[in-house]
Amino acid sequence: MTRQAYWQRQIKRIAILLTIWFVVAYLLGIFLAPTLNQVSFGGVPFGFWMAQQGSIYVFISLIWIYAYFSDKADKEAGLNETDDNMSSASAAH
Repeated sequence: MTRQAYWQRQIKRIAILLTIWFVVAYLLGIFLAPTLNQVSFGGVPFGFWMAQQGSIYVFISLIWIYAYFSDKADKEAGLNETDDNMSSASAAH
């Protein structure tokens, strides 16, 4: 994989995850909250729950997804961190 292809995949991944974050945090949590509040989730209006709890769960999931797939892409590109290349990098400092 070339360096350019690697970064294009990373930027595409970041754009997709930021779009999901925007939809959940702003659209569902703020702008569509009054509409979502007509539905109850665990005895709480869903719009309120999404703004207070759901968006946090989604955000943590997005962090995990980003880390997982970035690590996988790093391994495919030969950029993964191993004990060998970590110890030589720390010795240089």
